[in-house]
Amino acid sequence: MRIPAIYPFRFYVQDGALMAYGFNAADQFRRAGVYASRILKGEKAGDLPVQGPSLFEFGINLKTARELGLTVPQSLLIAADEIVQ
Repeated sequence: MRIPAIYPFRFYVQDGALMAYGFNAADQFRRAGVYASRILKGEKAGDLPVQGPSLFEFGINLKTARELGLTVPQSLLIAADEIVQ
């Protein structure tokens, strides 16, 4: 099937996905480590604020776009963190 799709992680773009937009998993793991450190130093887990992702990534695979007959707007190319040729 030739159906364009957007995936949640940027590594999918390297494997042939058209686009990917989602949080940076490595950043989330680093932030979890900071939380664990704070708890081990004596802070109560219930007192720590809930945090959502703060670093997002956007990737585009131009080869896949060409194969699907799609033209990627310049505005998306400028916004992309990674472009696979």
